Amino acid sequence: MRTLHVAEGAPEAAVLVDGASIAAVGPYEELAAAHPAARVRRWPGILTPGLLNVYGPELLEATYHPDPREADRLGTEPIGGERARAIFRADPSRLGASARRGVQRLFAHGTVAVAGELKARPVLDTVRRAGLAVGRRPDRLPGPASLSPTPLVLLPPLTTGSPARFAIFDVTDRADLVRRGAGTCVATVVGGRMVYRAS
Repeated sequence: MRTLHVAEGAPEAAVLVDGASIAAVGPYEELAAAHPAARVRRWPGILTPGLLNVYGPELLEATYHPDPREADRLGTEPIGGERARAIFRADPSRLGASARRGVQRLFAHGTVAVAGELKARPVLDTVRRAGLAVGRRPDRLPGPASLSPTPLVLLPPLTTGSPARFAIFDVTDRADLVRRGAGTCVATVVGGRMVYRAS
C-alpha cells in the first residue's frame, strides 16, 4: 500500500512511498488528489532527507549502549572510552546487542546513514540488517562524536525513484532544526519502513 507522508510545517514537500522507494515528491494537495487510495500520515514539523552521522565507528563500535535491564548498574546513557572497551573485552558478544541499541538511538535522532570504516562483523551485520546507508566520511570531523552532531549533515534532496529514507523533525524549519538539534525527531523511515516513531 502506498503511504503519503506530509509534515504540517512544509506541506509543499510531501513524500509518496511505494514499498522501499519514493514514488513521488511534491505538494500534498497534488499528491493526495493523484493518489486518493494512499494511506496518509500527518506529522508535526518538517520532513527532511534524513541525517548522515559521520561517527559510525565511534558510536557503534567504541560506545556501549546499555540494555535497559542494566540501568541500575550502568545507567541509561551511552558509555564510551575505557569503560566501554572494558565491557567489550569482558564479553565480546555484547558488541552486537549494543550496536542494535545504538542503531535505534540513531534512528531516534533522524539518522538514516552513517560514515566511517566499520570493522567489527557484528556491527556491520547490524547496520546492514537495519538498512542504514553507509556514506563517505568527511576529511575533517566537526567535533566530538554525538547522536546529534554539529553541524547536522542532511542527505541529498528526496527524489522520485530514490530509496524511501527520510526523517521528520518537530521544528518550524531547517534553521530551527540546526538550532534545536536532532533530538527533535518524531519519525524515521528507512527502506519505506517506519523504524522510529516518537511515543
